[in-house]
Amino acid sequence: MKVAIIGCGIVGATIAYELSWVSSLSITVFDQLPLPTYPSDKEGRFSCGNSTTAALGVLMSIISRKTKGQAWEMRQTSLRRYETLVPELEKLVGYSIPYNRQGILNLCFPEENFEQWIKLAEIRKTQGFTLEIWDKTQLQQLCPHINHSHITGAIYSPQDRQINPTALNLALIDGARYNGVEFVFGTNVLSISHNGDCVNTANASFDVDYLVITAGIGTSHLTANLQKFIDIRPVFGQALQLRVECSLGNTDFQPVITGNDLHIIPVGNRNYWIGSTVEFPQSENGKVYPQAELLQDILQQTTAFCPELAQATIVRNWYSARPRPYGRPGPIIERLPGFNNVFLATGHYRNGVLLAPATAIKIREMLNAR
Repeated sequence: MKVAIIGCGIVGATIAYELSWVSSLSITVFDQLPLPTYPSDKEGRFSCGNSTTAALGVLMSIISRKTKGQAWEMRQTSLRRYETLVPELEKLVGYSIPYNRQGILNLCFPEENFEQWIKLAEIRKTQGFTLEIWDKTQLQQLCPHINHSHITGAIYSPQDRQINPTALNLALIDGARYNGVEFVFGTNVLSISHNGDCVNTANASFDVDYLVITAGIGTSHLTANLQKFIDIRPVFGQALQLRVECSLGNTDFQPVITGNDLHIIPVGNRNYWIGSTVEFPQSENGKVYPQAELLQDILQQTTAFCPELAQATIVRNWYSARPRPYGRPGPIIERLPGFNNVFLATGHYRNGVLLAPATAIKIREMLNAR
């Protein structure tokens, strides 16, 4: 069976890799952008091509407030799969993927409802996971670089993770290629036949039995081509990479630190990612440029949590648009209405990296049930 996947961000690449183990499938992946590469560490500002290469890769599952339903099941499924996926990929492709296994630390403030955290910790225990509730003294002992008078303590999730999205994306592509998947980069899909069984590019047409659309914001254009418009709109996010003279805190304990929806992410060699903003389009045509003042606000808030970062050097800053469904929750993982052979895996908004493995498993199950 011939399967075409349109879009090779983290969701599309994970689906391609997951399906590559099904011997009865012949898979081709299309993406309008060139093969993704690691961003340069040169100082300056640039725009990444897609939301994956600009993502921070924070896998907030156990520490999320989700406790039941599909939202929790997908988080749980993805987190468990990551623990097997990373070593599996590293063995297959022969190189390592930066994967922080030291957990996520959520900073707490005076308005925090600790009773809710205690209740969540009890629920997680019944689910086989751990949440630790730290007071301010314990926080200062284990993370001395975090120093702000309003911080009252923290919630530590040792089983949550963070992964380098670009490195993961490249490994998934290499792994899928090893299993026979064909990738067509730098090529626009110009149209899809009315019944979804042919993908047309500028250079060729490809007959397919099944089509999986994972094109993020591009989903709207592709589905409109099939007379089934799925409204996906962009939400910008900006982030920074900082370099410090000395590693922050305890060099043997470098978890992701989050607070007020901001992240401080250790990425090695005294470098930290800081982010990210949430910027909704202000203009009628849906286009917006990143707002410099919002990036500056993130930097000020982060240095308030961690004063040592005020002396850091800004290595680079970047932005990208996240795909957010309009008028309905995301992600959208389903058959395109009216089609038995066209599947959607899109609209993950800020959770693309987190939910990619669970999404890929769902698509595989849907194809198996065809």
